[in-house]
Amino acid sequence: MSEWVKTYLGELTELVTKGTTPSEKDGAFSDSGINYIKSDAVNYDGRIDASKFVYISKDIHEKFKRSQLKVDDVLFSMAGAFLGKTGIVKEDMLPANTNQAIAIIRLDKSKAQPRFINYFLRQDAVVDFVNNMSGQSAQPNINFQEIKSIEIDLPPLEEQKEISAVLSSLDDKIDLLHRQNQTLEAMAATLFRQWFVEEAQEDWEEVAVGDYVELNRASIDKNYTHKIIEYLDTGSLTEGQIEDLQLLTLDEAPSRAKRIVEHNDVLISTVRPDQNHYGIIKNPIDNLVVSTGFCVLTCTKIDPHFIYLLLTNDEMTDYLHTIAEGSTSTYPSLKPSDISAIVFQLPPDDRLKEFAVIAHNSWEKIEKNHIQIHTLEKLRDTLLPKLMSGEVRVVA
Repeated sequence: MSEWVKTYLGELTELVTKGTTPSEKDGAFSDSGINYIKSDAVNYDGRIDASKFVYISKDIHEKFKRSQLKVDDVLFSMAGAFLGKTGIVKEDMLPANTNQAIAIIRLDKSKAQPRFINYFLRQDAVVDFVNNMSGQSAQPNINFQEIKSIEIDLPPLEEQKEISAVLSSLDDKIDLLHRQNQTLEAMAATLFRQWFVEEAQEDWEEVAVGDYVELNRASIDKNYTHKIIEYLDTGSLTEGQIEDLQLLTLDEAPSRAKRIVEHNDVLISTVRPDQNHYGIIKNPIDNLVVSTGFCVLTCTKIDPHFIYLLLTNDEMTDYLHTIAEGSTSTYPSLKPSDISAIVFQLPPDDRLKEFAVIAHNSWEKIEKNHIQIHTLEKLRDTLLPKLMSGEVRVVA
């Protein structure tokens, strides 16, 4: 490692600036136009999620020169709940702008490879360092000088590229599996809409969800045997994907850690349903416990994938959010009885059975992909600090 040098991020950059946030008088956001990358589109896994882009007009894009992005810009969230998240700008995202809570790090490519720096900033140690540097205020943030002061052990440029290639190959496989899952679920949702909405018959019986499911069937009680739990809160389940489980003892677990779930239970967040915190649980570990912020639906008389797609399509999400906004609680929220009371037209049994087979096969593939994603993520996260420290070297 004698050829590695200790330096600072600021020594490797051509530019460190931040985005700009358009105001209402500028016209703010549009239904289409130039991509605008907000903080929630930047993830801790280094990806920029295009599905969360909003849009600005060409006039606003041209007005805000400072926030115009270029290929290989590294985005670094400087404030709030997204502090420390990073992503790298790709050509197919452009033209694009970003907001003032995101630092735009434009590297001198004769010194540093952008993908390498993006991976460096993703390390847990760096994220922890940034969080400690930001202080413990209600709105943690860091400034340009603090970003530039981040210390880096920097390998030669060619080795940076080799390290990035190893990690990128894993990320590319992970991304492909995520996209396969999105496609599989989208195909199931399309079939659901065609068979049970567009081709629905007037003589189908109108029934209520509560007639076919049990709500919140099981909770932790004095007979619960596990002392350590894996806890899923509402914010860690989005559009069917579990982002994080917290390993906790029962004594330190929050009071909301109460619900026990089983295979094929459907979870719908009762708080702010428009944020899409929902999913269908597959093969849960024995000590999985979920928040009471979820309504847990155990499908006793009907295929769970049918209920899942019934309750999570865009129209139903809008409907549930309308009910939630009419609640008297502090936050827009639903009662389990609101979900139980939802009515739908019950298709013929043979059509439901045919759909159940197709949906089961789709989600079986989705679950296998999730397992592979977890394995690849674990390998990547194990390799990342070892490659960045030189403990593991890449042999060309």
